[in-house]
Formats: sequence, C-alpha cells, structure tokens
Amino acid sequence: MKISRHAKILEIIAKYDVETQEELSAMLVKEGYPVTQATVSRDIRELKLTKVAVSSGRQKYAAISHPQKDLSKYIRIFRDGFRSMDMAQNILVIKTVPGMAMAVAAALDAMEYQEIVGSIAGDDTIMCAVRTVEDTTELMRRLRRVTEE
Repeated sequence: MKISRHAKILEIIAKYDVETQEELSAMLVKEGYPVTQATVSRDIRELKLTKVAVSSGRQKYAAISHPQKDLSKYIRIFRDGFRSMDMAQNILVIKTVPGMAMAVAAALDAMEYQEIVGSIAGDDTIMCAVRTVEDTTELMRRLRRVTEE
C-alpha cells in the first residue's frame, strides 16, 4: 500500500500544483487512499519532497531529482576484475581475477541491471540469478560491450 501511495503522490505532484499537506491529503483520499496528516507528512519526508516556487510566486511540492550516478568507477572495477562469463539457463556465472569477485559483484549491483534479481560472490566466481533466459542472453551482450569499450 505504501509503495502504491508513494507512486500516487509523485503522480499527483507532477500533474497539479499542490501547495499544502492538506491539499495532498484530500487528493489522496479522493483517489482512494485513506490517509492522515501524519501519514502524508511522513510520506513527504520519505520521498524527499521539497517546495519550489511557481510562476505565480506561490510554492508547490516537487520531487528532488537525483543526479545521474557516475558509473565510471564501477565500470573500471568490472573491467579490471572480469575474466569470463557463461550462462546456465537463467544463471549468469562470471569468473573474475582471484580475490575480485566481491568487488565485481558490488560494481554490478551499483550498475543496477534490472535483469539481475540477486548475486552471490565467492573468491573468483559470481553467480547472478537473472529473471529469464532471454534476459541472461541480453545481459551477457550488454556486459560484453562494457568490457570491450
């Protein structure tokens, strides 16, 4: 319910100039989310909403945009540690330089490939659970491009 409510809040503030918590609460109730002022206040804090000025001189809630993550250091770690990869159905197995599997797995996590459900790293091997066989094939293609750049 909370995730759905957060998504609805972001949708509402993107569509309307919402100036107060009371306005936001009323709009959420109208959309079928029974909320209290305390819940809305907590949601605003968790979503890191801020007030920004609009052309009329008034203020409205807005989501703080997060700057694009600099992936260069993670790509470098991946390239430096990577040796090979293979797949077994929807399991991607990545071989690394000895002692680098944890660092390469952390780099993969930071690169946020949506196909990867989770991974386990040993000393020189990473096993990634991937959503589907097709996703595994596509992920391998994308990772090859990273290593060849």
